Amino acid sequence: MSENATTGLRILRLDSRRPEEVARWDAFVFAHPQATFFHRAGWQKIIGEVFRHATYFLYAEQDGQIQGVLPLAHVNSRLFGNALTGLPFAVYGGVAALTPEAADALEAEAQRLAIELGTDHLELRHIERRHEDWPVQELYVTFRKAILPKEEDNMLAIPRKQRAMVRKGIKNGLTSQIDPGVDRFFALYADNVHRHGTPAMPRRYFQALRDTFGADCEVLTVCSAEGRPLSSVLSFYFRDEVLPYYAGDDEAARDLAANDFKYWELMRLACARGIKVFDYGRSKEGTGPYAFKKNWGFEPTQLHYEYRLYKRDSIPQNNPANAKYRLLIATWRRMPLSLANWLGPFIVRNLG
Repeated sequence: MSENATTGLRILRLDSRRPEEVARWDAFVFAHPQATFFHRAGWQKIIGEVFRHATYFLYAEQDGQIQGVLPLAHVNSRLFGNALTGLPFAVYGGVAALTPEAADALEAEAQRLAIELGTDHLELRHIERRHEDWPVQELYVTFRKAILPKEEDNMLAIPRKQRAMVRKGIKNGLTSQIDPGVDRFFALYADNVHRHGTPAMPRRYFQALRDTFGADCEVLTVCSAEGRPLSSVLSFYFRDEVLPYYAGDDEAARDLAANDFKYWELMRLACARGIKVFDYGRSKEGTGPYAFKKNWGFEPTQLHYEYRLYKRDSIPQNNPANAKYRLLIATWRRMPLSLANWLGPFIVRNLG
């Protein structure tokens, strides 16, 4: 714990074993307009228990009231480097604070921790730029759009060619179901990422998400007219937003327009529940997912991942677009799926 005698701000660490602390933290997150689903306290337990990374969920307190939060985790990997990140496995992160003083105090403590832990760098995943003098990576954009109050209006808001693909899925007799578990989702997800040459998250991670976030973490699976699972998506719900976050599909999904139908069904059901924002998540410009989201009429918003570099000269590039991973990706695609699913969690836990 640290305290500033001038401002009266105390920087404390969340103890997820104390329900009253968790409740205070989450109450602040749900009320703060810049906070996101990835600021929720539940991530501390998931990152600590599933991936075995040390976590430092910092909060600023003044006169007994939380003034800001900054969730962090320490990922130390021989292959991918030593980093303190806010937050690994999240597209958004960084500080959510009521005052500039609270934000500055939290970031100062994060920098102190990063140096104390001997990290190569500190990474804060902001939506908006906070520090013009910090190195920034602008590799990713996010796609967000309002969900209209009426189902028909949402259908008509989809550009014509993409709307035709949704109607193709409907014509093919596809159906959607909300799954009580993660089994069908994980089978489709693991097969999909294997085809793309990247390691899969462990099944227990997705189960932990469901167990931790309950109704705010939901799986929707699309099946063929014969009942065969074709495409599935695990989504987060936060305030009045839905965030389709992890997805997977069968190779037959493309021809049957199952992916198009899947996201329409998610939007349609969200509309019926009174959800107001569809967050399509992050993508890299020039990729298939980027083009797919643009085809839905979504416009990109730049994400700003800001860094403090301590033991390196440049921002790390631990992503599939990095040319040095091409051989690894090609090798992974040829690996038997069962072996990839066993080995994948040992690798992906260090990617963050």
